[in-house]
Amino acid sequence: MTVHSQGAATSAPQDAPHKSAGPAAIPPPTGTKAASTSPRGGRKSLPSGWLPYLLVGPAVLSMVSLLLYPLIKNIILSFQKVDKIEFIQRKAPFHGVENYTQLLGDSQFWTVVVRSFAFTAANVFLIMVLGSLIGLLLNRLGKWMRLVLSMALVMAWAMPIVASVTVFQWLFDEQFGVMNWLMRTLGFSGYDQHNWFESGMSTMVIITVLVAWGSIPFVALNMYAALTTVSTEMYEAARMDGANGWQTFWQVVFPNLKSFFLVTTFLEVIWVFKAFTQVYAMNKGGPDRSSETLTIYAYVEGQSQFHYGLAAAISVLTIVMLVIVMSFYFRLILKQEDEQ
Repeated sequence: MTVHSQGAATSAPQDAPHKSAGPAAIPPPTGTKAASTSPRGGRKSLPSGWLPYLLVGPAVLSMVSLLLYPLIKNIILSFQKVDKIEFIQRKAPFHGVENYTQLLGDSQFWTVVVRSFAFTAANVFLIMVLGSLIGLLLNRLGKWMRLVLSMALVMAWAMPIVASVTVFQWLFDEQFGVMNWLMRTLGFSGYDQHNWFESGMSTMVIITVLVAWGSIPFVALNMYAALTTVSTEMYEAARMDGANGWQTFWQVVFPNLKSFFLVTTFLEVIWVFKAFTQVYAMNKGGPDRSSETLTIYAYVEGQSQFHYGLAAAISVLTIVMLVIVMSFYFRLILKQEDEQ
């Protein structure tokens, strides 16, 4: 600018050189190149696009080392003949698909498969129905009764599995069990030192009650949390239309919580299908292996019968069956997301 004596300022010509301005300013870099240059000392840092991978990297490495590598080794073992002699001699000759053909042609294997799916279906049905009913009850109770019931559910849910198995073994004990005393008190005969674990069916019924008892709190508390997201205006509209409790559930609650039921059922199927501690600790798959599920069947074949290759094949087939069953739930979940 040029300043005249009157104090007015006029702009300098556009092509005039700026001698006092120094070198021309360079615009800062953009994109990933900007992240690679640090303003201090010119040191370079990693591109910003790598940050998510660096954060996820430790978890991925842990999963690969703890899950993927054992799974691959287990699949390889399922194609090998590793019995007691081969284990002592440290040999693992490839056996082809002999382990799989032996299993698929074994009637005992298919009996265990049917028992496992029936056990899973019965447990998931009881857990989802009773858990949903208790969740609805929590939503209707007052503050203090809801707190008491919630604490009872949390205590049942937090109880260690082995401790809960021990309690159920005491309840159904032959000599001092509460169930035998209760049946005699109610007037039923034949329950003097009755053995509740003398058959596979009665053993599976007791295990089903145990698994459902330990899993119902999870569904009930999550159901109550999901119900808090349903607006009260929808309940009031249903009452004004004359809907009863059952109609309100199917017309208001279930459509709004459909994704909750799908995801929770999906989780319960996985947890029940792979249940091991409850079944094995209760009666070790007995009597006479008549209460074995697929997880117990694989364990007994591997650790008790020393058929390690066969046990690996059982576990691989178990994973395949579970993936096939879960694929239907994945389709329902994806369909639900598309509708929303």
